Amino acid sequence: MKGIAGNQTRGLQNGSEINVIDNTGAKVIEIITVPGYHGVARRVPSAGVGDMVIASVKKGTPQMRRQIVFAVIVRQRRPMRRPDGTMIFFEDNAAVITTDTGETKGTDIKGPVAREAAERWPRIAATASVIV
Repeated sequence: MKGIAGNQTRGLQNGSEINVIDNTGAKVIEIITVPGYHGVARRVPSAGVGDMVIASVKKGTPQMRRQIVFAVIVRQRRPMRRPDGTMIFFEDNAAVITTDTGETKGTDIKGPVAREAAERWPRIAATASVIV
């Protein structure tokens, strides 16, 4: 976890719909919860780049739809500040479907992946074609 900002901006809440950028068959997922999230009373759990979430598949192949999956957020629209002071944001919110231990289920990742997610999850870094 070296080099990852401690105060990461969390741009996605429960109920957010996210594009899936791997080849597992899912196209859109909806966040159910964020495991390990420790907030305050009545605060809605939220997730940012590099966080693992539990989600429900909303669109995709008939075998994938309505399944509960683990996913890692790799892009978010909300701007976030890197430790060197630069601000970065993407044009969409995107995730990669993984196992509960962080192994990717797909064999290909389309589009860029944020460096924060790649540093935290080595299997995503190995599969990604572009790391920003």
